[in-house]
Amino acid sequence: MSGNTAKQARQEAAARLEAVKAAQARASRKRKLLWAGGGTVAVAVVGSLVAVALINDPPPPPAASIQIAGLQTFENLTSKHVATPVTYPQSPAVGGDHASAWLNCGVYSQPVPAENAVHALEHGAVWATYDPAAVSGAEVENLRKALPGTYTVLSPLAGTASPIMLSAWGAQVGVDSPADERIKAFVSKFWQSSNAPEPGAACTGGINAPGRTA
Repeated sequence: MSGNTAKQARQEAAARLEAVKAAQARASRKRKLLWAGGGTVAVAVVGSLVAVALINDPPPPPAASIQIAGLQTFENLTSKHVATPVTYPQSPAVGGDHASAWLNCGVYSQPVPAENAVHALEHGAVWATYDPAAVSGAEVENLRKALPGTYTVLSPLAGTASPIMLSAWGAQVGVDSPADERIKAFVSKFWQSSNAPEPGAACTGGINAPGRTA
């Protein structure tokens, strides 16, 4: 092979090598762009899913902002433990002096002692009562389903101002039906509320009243 021919061969080989390197570099840049694009798309998809979730299931509003038509509130309630019956100004009671033993939260088919139920309110429970003369058995079951499974007392109480009364420490509202949206609003505002003197204290380990069914 002559000198010129060898030189030309080396130049061609070098050119081919540079072409291969250039192709590899282009392929590498393409892969990086694809990864970056995929990451951007993934972030966008996650963000979209979060946005959809927030739209479909928005976080609950602050309790203080919840407005409930007909709500009554009561302040400066005492909370001493007493061993004697208490005459409460509200029916059902919403707070005040009460028995030293709290009523175990649950469902009762008979009226419960107010003094023990008020102690459960002190622990942040919601007490739902219904007038058995105005609320059917099916409605009682629907009311039970509308309430949280813990920190609630459900019991009959005849002669109340409304067929269904919802009570928490220092708060009360009456409704006519378990389908009333105010039940959900009341629970959101007052269930385990900091308005209670001892929210989160036990709602089990106290006493059962007669007629407890759940």
